[in-house]
Amino acid sequence: MSPLEIFAVIISVIGVALTIKRNMWCWGFNFLAFILYGYLFFSFKLYGETILQGFFIIINFYGFYYWLKGKQTEHEIRIVAIPAKTVIIQMLLAALGGLIFGLSLKHFTDAAVPMLDSQLAAFSLLATYWTSRKHIATWVLWVFVDIVYVGMFIYKDLYLTAGLYAAFVVMAAFGWWQWEQVKRKQRSGLI
Repeated sequence: MSPLEIFAVIISVIGVALTIKRNMWCWGFNFLAFILYGYLFFSFKLYGETILQGFFIIINFYGFYYWLKGKQTEHEIRIVAIPAKTVIIQMLLAALGGLIFGLSLKHFTDAAVPMLDSQLAAFSLLATYWTSRKHIATWVLWVFVDIVYVGMFIYKDLYLTAGLYAAFVVMAAFGWWQWEQVKRKQRSGLI
């Protein structure tokens, strides 16, 4: 447990908490968390997670822009539904992308757990994209992805990060519940 890991955990918790609250500051805290974890994961040979942090940074800018644009138009962050067909197609694409990425990591690097690392990276990218688009399904996906992350981080002796991801499971479940409440109010015209 390094000071870097401790700091990254604190910043990550703040970022997710702000995301649940639909607060624009989430993007700044998440950006910093991505940089910190990119370095940490690289040092533990979790290359899929390292590369994922770079993609998170790109999606972070997109999410900030998309939320800001929506806030300027509607004066709040509105939650949006996603069609089931879109969910299925995007999940299949994530699985395929994770497989290709995993095979690349397995054959061209000394990655510690290439297939698991790559699948988690692919589904994390999808969940982050869904967050940027304000899809409530993001929280459901995060619950499942974070549960698997806990096991991987325990395996890699990143116990504090495993604890963080266990907390993320709870936070994602709460985010799901919170966004459902907001969505209901949006439908009824209360907000």
